[in-house]
Amino acid sequence: MFDPQARPARDAAVAHNARAWDRLAESKAALAQPAADAAFTDPRRWLGAGGWLAGEGQGRSWLPSRLDGLEVLCLAAGGGKHGPLYAAAGARVTVFDSSPAMLALDRQVAAERRIDYGMVQGSMDDLSMLAAGRFDLVIHPVSTCYLPEIGRVFQEVARVTRAGGLYVSQHKSPASLQSSLEPGPRGSYELRHPVAGPQAGRALPPEPPSRLREHGTQEFVHSLSAILGGICMAGFVIEDVCEPDHTEPQAAVGSFPHRASFLPPYLRILAKKQAAAASLALA
Repeated sequence: MFDPQARPARDAAVAHNARAWDRLAESKAALAQPAADAAFTDPRRWLGAGGWLAGEGQGRSWLPSRLDGLEVLCLAAGGGKHGPLYAAAGARVTVFDSSPAMLALDRQVAAERRIDYGMVQGSMDDLSMLAAGRFDLVIHPVSTCYLPEIGRVFQEVARVTRAGGLYVSQHKSPASLQSSLEPGPRGSYELRHPVAGPQAGRALPPEPPSRLREHGTQEFVHSLSAILGGICMAGFVIEDVCEPDHTEPQAAVGSFPHRASFLPPYLRILAKKQAAAASLALA
């Protein structure tokens, strides 16, 4: 059950961000671009080498060597990229997203490439329309920043993941979201937004569009305790964590790769669902 006191803020954030992503999809923003033709020549290889899982966990593959027949949930992952590629690699895919326009891109790509997979509209913290223990693999790109509270997200993911199933998620780093987008006079970045205390849980102030902040969205900072601890509390064991390297040699001061050398923008997590017996033993 949702906390009645927190429900209005949650509902407002879900509605606001669904509309924002509708606009991003309709304007053909970079993060709302379907998978390129080249990715379909070897979709399994692209998913581990060319997609957002590029590099995966410090050189160790996080995805199964074969996806054939696996039940895969692409959570908050509309846009015609993840779903079609996992389906083309042989998985039985369900794409779940709050934005009708992002799901429309999936329908478009599925029709054009004659790929069959499911699509469901809803918020990532309410998967009640999906059966318990259904999925072998849950792929969850950056999106937890669009909700004011994320514990329920991980509880819902755990419910629909089978024992031994994998949960691969990427999140905006708390420190990156807390910090200024532009460097100060000395070329360094400033912490500006709290992750704890009376002001915690408030939406971040709007920023100009950038690779770090999606235009028109409402975003929230979540602590490492909320992210890592929330995944563990839901019944997963974290097997690997990495911060993807977005730095570049000789990056211009103030550029995305320059900032990434101070503040890695993303946190990527590999977790495995515990068996029920193991969960009870640790309770």
